[in-house]
Amino acid sequence: MEDKELEGTTINNIGLIYNSLGQYQRALDNYQQAVIIAQQILDKRLEGIILSNIGVAYDNQEEYQKALDNYQQALTIAQQIGDKEGEETTLGNIGEVYRRRGEYQKALDYWNQAFNIAKQIGDQEGEGTYLNNIGVVYNNLKKYQKALDYYQQALPIRKQIRDNTGEGGTLNNIGVNYIDQGNYSEAEKPLYAAIKIWESLRATLNDEQKISIFQQQATTYRWLQKALIAQNKIEQALEISERGRARAIIDLITSKSTRSNEFLNTIPSIAQIKKIAQQQKATLVEYFLAKDAKLYIWVVKPTGEIAFKQVDLKSLKTPLKNLVETSRQSIGVIKQRGAEIENPPLPSAETQKKHLQQLHELLITPIAKHLPKNSGDRVIFIPHESLFLVPFPALKDANNKYLIEKHTILTAPAIQVLDYTRKNTETLNIASLQPGDTLLVGNPIMPITGIPPVQQRPLPGTEKEANKIAPILNTQPLIGKQATKSAVLQKISTAKIIHLATHGLLYGFGERIPGAIALAPDTPGVNEGLLKTTEIINLNLKADLVVLSACDTGGGEITGDGVVGLSRSLLTAGAESVIVSLWAVDDSSTSDLMVEFYRQLQQNPDKAKALRQAMLSTMKKYPHPIHWAAFTLIGNAE
Repeated sequence: MEDKELEGTTINNIGLIYNSLGQYQRALDNYQQAVIIAQQILDKRLEGIILSNIGVAYDNQEEYQKALDNYQQALTIAQQIGDKEGEETTLGNIGEVYRRRGEYQKALDYWNQAFNIAKQIGDQEGEGTYLNNIGVVYNNLKKYQKALDYYQQALPIRKQIRDNTGEGGTLNNIGVNYIDQGNYSEAEKPLYAAIKIWESLRATLNDEQKISIFQQQATTYRWLQKALIAQNKIEQALEISERGRARAIIDLITSKSTRSNEFLNTIPSIAQIKKIAQQQKATLVEYFLAKDAKLYIWVVKPTGEIAFKQVDLKSLKTPLKNLVETSRQSIGVIKQRGAEIENPPLPSAETQKKHLQQLHELLITPIAKHLPKNSGDRVIFIPHESLFLVPFPALKDANNKYLIEKHTILTAPAIQVLDYTRKNTETLNIASLQPGDTLLVGNPIMPITGIPPVQQRPLPGTEKEANKIAPILNTQPLIGKQATKSAVLQKISTAKIIHLATHGLLYGFGERIPGAIALAPDTPGVNEGLLKTTEIINLNLKADLVVLSACDTGGGEITGDGVVGLSRSLLTAGAESVIVSLWAVDDSSTSDLMVEFYRQLQQNPDKAKALRQAMLSTMKKYPHPIHWAAFTLIGNAE
């Protein structure tokens, strides 16, 4: 009997793991096995728990009727056996399903029942949760005062029991309540208080959790910006935009930096932002995808002048994220697994032009008059979310000119990051590089990855690329079986230039931060030879420049976070700047572009100008943007 109970509990726990990974069908398969065992051994309590878990898995897939059916069975069992805790949890879950379905009265009925049981059994956390949730429903029903009353009851409970996340959530909801009533100035205080809690929570988290928790908190930053911009507080809104996006990476960088004491608790101020623009000798362009289909754009000039534009995205027939994806497809970026199609057919020039001009119209035209007239002057774009995937160099104006023809372009994850990575005042001098100053990798024996296991395709062009670059950088490349993970790790921490001509894989490998660099395995096995972002973060790099010249999406979804995953981990590890590609690029054109980039860098240590000249040069031989527009320089130009 005990063995059976243990078996049922274990299988249920495996289901919970699959559920947390978003693999709901696998979770359900395990739950169904576990529930049969619970029924066989007549363990009603275990059966109720598992039925509730089945409900959660269906709930997560928005199969609400199936979720309700299982929750109702779990509820009946909990009531039969007098399991008050189980009854409370299940009533709460049923209430959440009805809220999601927009059946607010039923949600209120179930949450009130759950609240009464929580009070009866002394579950204060539950009390706080249901009072908060009831407030959310009344807010949705536009009964703002009633919603506020419930939030005000939830807040002291959550404070008292030190439920910090709950307290932050309720403060956020109070701010939203005031915004919904058009009371923007009143909304500021609770939203700032919520942010203070989110930021204090970060101190207790490890590196990976810091990046993952950020997604939960981003909503508070959004609401606060909306409140500030509604009051025309443009500069404060930029501070909040920076504060939101910079926090995760700044925490990581400063935990390793010798300047950490100076910066660890720095909240970005307008004065600091203006100073960074001046130091970078650059025009900074920060984007923020806001609430209500709005795009906020700030332009900070090196003179300290700040301009702001708000772009209404409601007229778009598709979400901006989809437009970014179709624009990439119009260039010929394809999502696929395994071997690449030889010379895939490229979309028509007309389709490409239409999409690239549409993105230019949204992202560049509103601020064009604030951008520098001199093509050699730097423009640093700070994208947001899906905008990290925008090929800025290829955007086209009404006169059919590419943006790279008019501007020297860089990107950064946050303005503040530019300050943190500007630690080495020495100018990179290619001519004086010693053999040990460069780590150059080309076409490693590829690792086997994924389920089912597949060997990453070889990149013969990257071997030629590495061999051509080697004499310019006065080094010997690691090629094929020499380019093992252990050989790379041996050299990576002392190299001034790191050039990895291999796959950058942008999916998760079960890690919270997606991304890995494909190297030759030291020992056979699936995922051997992968240098993952979580490992990169813990390196101590001295590199002035890291180039990933053959990023590939592999079999995963390419997302803003994925691209950021690799670049962010390299910046965190100490790199001053990183060049990554936004799609898998053709071997021969990349080889030409990279050789030209290093030639240019020999003549001029400005990495952004060298990359621009390399793009313009490659464009002459390969006019289509798929061949030259994929690369982006993140971090410092000099």
